[in-house]
Amino acid sequence: MAHDRQFKWKTKFIATRGVKEYRETIPVWVNQNDVVLEIGCAWGTTTALIAPRCQEVIGTDVSPEVIARAREKHPHLRFEVLDAFDVRAALDLGKPFTKIYIDISGVSGYRSLLDAIALLTMYATVLCPEAIIVKSGALKHFASQCIPWRGLSQVESYAKAAPARR
Repeated sequence: MAHDRQFKWKTKFIATRGVKEYRETIPVWVNQNDVVLEIGCAWGTTTALIAPRCQEVIGTDVSPEVIARAREKHPHLRFEVLDAFDVRAALDLGKPFTKIYIDISGVSGYRSLLDAIALLTMYATVLCPEAIIVKSGALKHFASQCIPWRGLSQVESYAKAAPARR
């Protein structure tokens, strides 16, 4: 049964679509005091863009081959093999992550939205970062259609504006 303390995260969720939007968030959301975790870093290009703007960054990916390539391309950065759905392994990295970047664009299909929401929920609950920036077209589209309920006054405002929307 739901209660009023559920889903009261302080974490902000920023949904992006595509590499351009994902990377545009870096100067806005990352600062010198941040410890950043990137999940789904592939060859480490975005991790390398984040690195000069923060205190520390760790890039992760599920593929050992991809992580080996990231380490070759960016030997000055830290990369680890990590399954995005293994939040315990992320916790075991032992860092107080303030920002988390998640590139799950490779997760697609029927369950992609559910997988994105599950990941965000797990990381917000366990690691409690200030913000999670996620690259997921499905999530961005879903979020753009959501309107948080604010009460009956919201209905009146919406009704007044409705003729302008038609």
